[in-house]
Amino acid sequence: MPLRYQLPLGLALVMVSSLLWAAKKVDLDYHVRLLPQSNQAQVRLTLAEGTAVRSLDFDLGAPGSYSDFKADGQWQLSPDATHSRGLWHPTPGKASLSYRVRLNQLRKNGSFETLITPQWALFRGEQLVPPAALDQQDGTELVSRLEFELPDGWKSVETAWPRIGKNRFRIDDVSRLFDRPTGWMLAGTLGSRRTTLGETEVTVAAPKGQGMRRMDVLTLLTFVWPQLQAVFPRNPAKLLIVGAASPMSKGSLAANNSIYLYSGLPLVSESGSSPLLREVVQVFSAINDEPGHAWIGEGLSEYYAIELMRRAGGMSDERYQALQVRLNTVGKGVTRLRGQQVSPAMVARAVTLMQALDREIRLQTHNKRSLDDVSQALMRMDKVNTASFIQLSESVLGAESEVLDTPLLH
Repeated sequence: MPLRYQLPLGLALVMVSSLLWAAKKVDLDYHVRLLPQSNQAQVRLTLAEGTAVRSLDFDLGAPGSYSDFKADGQWQLSPDATHSRGLWHPTPGKASLSYRVRLNQLRKNGSFETLITPQWALFRGEQLVPPAALDQQDGTELVSRLEFELPDGWKSVETAWPRIGKNRFRIDDVSRLFDRPTGWMLAGTLGSRRTTLGETEVTVAAPKGQGMRRMDVLTLLTFVWPQLQAVFPRNPAKLLIVGAASPMSKGSLAANNSIYLYSGLPLVSESGSSPLLREVVQVFSAINDEPGHAWIGEGLSEYYAIELMRRAGGMSDERYQALQVRLNTVGKGVTRLRGQQVSPAMVARAVTLMQALDREIRLQTHNKRSLDDVSQALMRMDKVNTASFIQLSESVLGAESEVLDTPLLH
């Protein structure tokens, strides 16, 4: 007689619900074809089952960036001078939405923030898929992947997302309901250098012939990495640093687990500060300032770009003192730190304020705590403003701060 085993009802229900949950995963594939001849990319979003999504409401920004929409299902375009919108109701079954996006973004000074040439393209994932409000069926989980179709002769593509094939990547952003590509991306005939620092795979990539000092970048990061990890204990799976020469923008800019660095920028300036380290701090701290309070994130990034170099032994006391003189000189005319725009003078003044706050905390707590404790608390906050910065600082200090009792923060 065959043995019979009856599962407890509770366990059976859990197993059934788990199976039902697993069955509700729906593939969302992004296919990107780069088109250098028209300075565009053709993007196709494909849902394996259209009924899983009631609608996607896209913010298309100013007119001209996106065009040639074709959709399975209903597509409604609402033009606007600043924020055009596109509403997609997918059809049942396999459903696709395709369009073209302009990749070249020209700055007022004539340089490019993003650019596609006959040999390579440097752009951000946010351009490929605009932000959207997702209305999906309850219990549905979209599984997103990104695949590139490269022009003839182009060899490879780099993103900050996990690679699952030659030109394929898994897009999984736990902070968002709608997983879309973000961060810097680079495609073409590239030169790349890779290493693993801590638990992070670091890649430095640039088109060949663009003067990017890949090994120098990796050497500097290796030098400061232990100090960086001590302050900002994050371990992203990947960190991508991309760069190029003119006509690209002559600056640096952080994005999701990725950094753009103009290849002609010094890794460490004459004063001792580092544009690269400033952007690395932006990536690892991931501090999200509220509008009008950007002095906090900008100030902390510059503060730690200096401090990490100093702690790692890369800055002499003499050079540090010279840097202090420069910061004081640049920031001496600043009377208020809050504002929609943050100037270099405001950043310099924010740095000297944070240095004074660090000294105050160390003195009050007998060196048991520092500004590092404040920064780690800020990392855990969804949004940061001046009031929350003061509150956290005084919580770490254990008293009201004399340094922060200043008209600069009013």
